[in-house]
Amino acid sequence: MELTSLTVLVDILDAGNLSQAARNLKMTRANVSYHLHQLEKSVGVQLVRRTTRRVEPTEVGLRLYAHGRAIQNEMLAARETIATLGQGLQGRVGLSVPSGYGQMVMSDWLIDFKRLYPGIVLDVRFENRVDDLIRDEVDIAIRVMPEPPPTLVARDLGSVRYIACASRGYAEAHGLPQDFEALQAAPVITAGVVGKQLRLRGYRGDQRQEAMLEPTLISEHFPFLRQGILAGLGVGLVPDYVVQDAVSSGEVLTTLDDWRLSIFGTQMFMLYMPNRHQTRAVRTCIDYLLGRALPAAESGAPAAAGSAP
Repeated sequence: MELTSLTVLVDILDAGNLSQAARNLKMTRANVSYHLHQLEKSVGVQLVRRTTRRVEPTEVGLRLYAHGRAIQNEMLAARETIATLGQGLQGRVGLSVPSGYGQMVMSDWLIDFKRLYPGIVLDVRFENRVDDLIRDEVDIAIRVMPEPPPTLVARDLGSVRYIACASRGYAEAHGLPQDFEALQAAPVITAGVVGKQLRLRGYRGDQRQEAMLEPTLISEHFPFLRQGILAGLGVGLVPDYVVQDAVSSGEVLTTLDDWRLSIFGTQMFMLYMPNRHQTRAVRTCIDYLLGRALPAAESGAPAAAGSAP
């Protein structure tokens, strides 16, 4: 059994198919297939099953994957030790954050982190995609979702609090919706919607209500949604931090306050791969973000109580 072939198996299973593994490894697909064939030949059993979309490990393949992953992690740790010997904290951290929460809350955290650790390269992506969360270039992902994927390590960062709100001018001219039926008739301002309608759920004690809304202003750019709310264009359904200062000043009024509103999920999670080697830079970033998010969540501060999808 060759070590190269074993580590190629790890890359194949991480990538999900031979073509993507070849691109990640900067090898030809034929070369990747050759290494897999040689490994299966040396152990005498099939290691992966091919489906129409991806490859899945057999029982033996999964056990060999665990060994190969451990070897890869040890090699990466050894290289990092040598590369950083006698130097300050260095490395690269690929971070994927939600567009709204990332822009309006986490940006300040990340600027502070960069000041603390100037030797770390931060590669920050503002995106809301939920498929294939942890890719090769992403070490840490922050997401709002009902349940985290079972294949990833998930650290709970607190609950999400959405509010229904409108500018004082809008409220004086049109009134604020006091129930879900009235909300359905109002012009709604909110985040990206798949399709034409948005499903809003509300919880109050043992009560549960649901409404299908057709927003009039839609964007994944939350500062823009804030502008729309302040301009009196409709009723916003946004995380509380988006307009918290305007609510405090009385410029924006809230409604349906006794309902817990849910659109894209009610929990925020930090996600990362369970078996991927974490450099000191990545571990430091994880600890730093947890240190910023969790105290805020426990105190109920808006910076951690709400998030964009």
